[in-house]
Amino acid sequence: MDTEYTAIVKQSGDWWIGWIKEIPGVNCQEQTHEELIETLRITLKEALEFNRQDAIAAAMRLPRPSVSQ
Repeated sequence: MDTEYTAIVKQSGDWWIGWIKEIPGVNCQEQTHEELIETLRITLKEALEFNRQDAIAAAMRLPRPSVSQ
């Protein structure tokens, strides 16, 4: 499943800053637009993987439902 995300990108002085609208905490700063886009992609991928691992770990801690007979 391919999910699309929205990158908000702005130039501030000599720097390019950007963040992913849908994922809090994914924000970057680079000297060129191209570097910023690449860094945002990498940071987004890492954040999604971290969130996936965190969700799996949380699911493993859930008690199993009891089955009554």
